[in-house]
Amino acid sequence: QVQLVESGGGLVQAGGSLRLSCAASGRTFSSYAMGWFRQAPGKDRAIVAGISWSGSKTYYADSVKGRFTISRDNSKNTVYLRMNTLKPDDTAVYYCAAALWAADPYSAEYGSWGQGTQVTVSS
Repeated sequence: QVQLVESGGGLVQAGGSLRLSCAASGRTFSSYAMGWFRQAPGKDRAIVAGISWSGSKTYYADSVKGRFTISRDNSKNTVYLRMNTLKPDDTAVYYCAAALWAADPYSAEYGSWGQGTQVTVSS
């Protein structure tokens, strides 16, 4: 199983940017599809973006398309989420997750989770 640690969250004004990072350790990182999820108070956790183990396929929720970019650097065992033009509705705890050998990052079964990082966007 892979261990995941998120970083990069914080407080930002609307229209600003943040880059989240998720560092993985344990089994071979390149074998995992990676996803970013978020959970706002009173709401269910939902996938925001995902990338297949090969990096050839990505997924974005409609609410973040054109603003967020997911990428991975297998040499650093790290997946990133670049978030631009942030809105107050993006405020949530963001989690990264890993799914072994998943080709479709949207439907993957994510079995490993990080502890989450808080993102707060002020208006």
